[in-house]
Amino acid sequence: MAHNTDAGGSVRVGGYKLPLPRSRLLRIVLGVLLIVFGVFGFLPVLGFWMVPFGLLILSVDLPRVRRWRRRFAVWFSRRYPDLAARLHVRGNGNGNSGAKEDAR
Repeated sequence: MAHNTDAGGSVRVGGYKLPLPRSRLLRIVLGVLLIVFGVFGFLPVLGFWMVPFGLLILSVDLPRVRRWRRRFAVWFSRRYPDLAARLHVRGNGNGNSGAKEDAR
């Protein structure tokens, strides 16, 4: 679904490139705030869309969140290979959009 292009520079979501602050502390604060305010998504202006974007920003700096993002990308590209290809989701490291390799 998304992958970082360079730490602190930007994050690529589908075909879009989102710039991020250069400061690691600022990226972490921004990610945490998006998640916290996303929990209040039932309120006007705020929304549940903020939670995945907060996790995406945190995945640039936090290895655990990065692993969650990669696991989701692999699962998504295996479960929905056509949609993953259209959204430019790379499920495995070789850019093969999650094509299943049966070793059976």
